[in-house]
Parts: sequence; structure tokens; C-alpha cells
Amino acid sequence: MNGALVYLAFSMGLLSSFHCIGMCGPIALALPDQAGNRWRKVNGFLFYNLGRSLSYAALGAVVGLLGNAVAWMGYLSYLSVIAGIGMLGYVLWPKTFGLWLHPPEMWSAVITHLKKRMSVMLQSRKMHGRLFLGILNGLLPCGLVYLALASSAATGNVSGAAWYMFVFGTGTLPMMMAIGLFKNGFTPSLRSRFHRFTPVVIAIAGCWLVLRGVMIKYPQSGHTQAAQITICHGK
Repeated sequence: MNGALVYLAFSMGLLSSFHCIGMCGPIALALPDQAGNRWRKVNGFLFYNLGRSLSYAALGAVVGLLGNAVAWMGYLSYLSVIAGIGMLGYVLWPKTFGLWLHPPEMWSAVITHLKKRMSVMLQSRKMHGRLFLGILNGLLPCGLVYLALASSAATGNVSGAAWYMFVFGTGTLPMMMAIGLFKNGFTPSLRSRFHRFTPVVIAIAGCWLVLRGVMIKYPQSGHTQAAQITICHGK
């Protein structure tokens, strides 16, 4: 995965964490404090967020299989454009596109089971309990995670998609750590204000994916323009 994709994944995770304040934030706020010094408390939140990132990476690997198949057939550019248009559509018509991002009814039993397991793990003060809680949390339905997965599929391979999603999860780390460590400062009104930044990063990612798809489809146009610029400067 090239540097531009890494930057996009991290930026998308960082700005999407404003959305996480409203969705995953309450879980972080509900985590019981770790007994011991402050470093143990920090490690507890690190393990929790590492679990989330690992789940995202696993989901990315699954989606990467699709991206790999599409790339093998020579349609990766179309996948990138479609993913980008989908993101822009979500920004412009969130209610309509949001319906497509809801999990099917058949998954309701699985989601209910995940939430029950999470309620049990919330009481754990052990590090492996925090890690497992994060893993479960990463599997819960989330529209922004689905959009990130669509972006990861555009990498065209399994390892690239998995790494993209792991970096995405890492991008959410600063905000999620802040929520956990400074619980009293994140009031519901503040979380609501942060949530307004979400459409910005989705629109940027959507535009970038459309542009990337066009460049994959017509790479010679970029080379031709560069050659023309070089000739003009040579003159």
C-alpha cells in the first residue's frame, strides 16, 4: 500500500473518530478504571483500541479478497470510482444511503449476542479482557467502518486492505484514548459538535477514490501531461 493510501486511511480514521465519540465513546466511558498506576490505565485503553483495530484489519482482509478478484479481472478502477461515488452519496443523501449501510435482519441475533458478551467483558479489569472487548466492539455495525471497508477494497489486494483498515483503526486511537482518560470533559453536547466533522472526511475520501479510479483507468493522461510540462520547461 502506497503512502497516499496510508495517509488517507489514517486521516479517515482520525476524523471519523469524531463520529466514534457518539458511537463507541459511551463504551470507552463505561470502561471501569484499572487498578494501579496511570500507566496501567493507559495500557488498558491501548489494549481495548488495539482489539478494535485488529477486528477492522480482519474485516479488511475479507473485503480485500473481493478487491483482489476485481483487480484480477481488470476492473479495479471501477471499484474505486464506485466506492468514491458511494461516499459522496452518503454525504449528500445520508438518510437514503444510510439505509444501505444497515446490517440485514438476519444478523440481529449475532449482534445481540455480541452486545451480551461485551456487557460481560465491560466488567473485566484484565488486559486480555480489554483486548477481547475491543475485538467485539470492532465487529459491531458501523456505517463509517463500512465506508472505510469500501475504500480498503480499492487497494486491490488482501494485505493492502487489511493494513488499510488497521491504519484506519489506529487513526481513531487519539480521540478514543482522550475519551477514556478524560471522561468528564466529553459531554453529550461536545460529542454532538464533534460529530459534525464526519461528512468532511467522507467527502475528501470519496473525491480521492474517484480521482484514483480515473488515474488507474487512464494512466497515460497523467504521463502525457507530465511530458508536456517537461517539454515546455525545456524550451
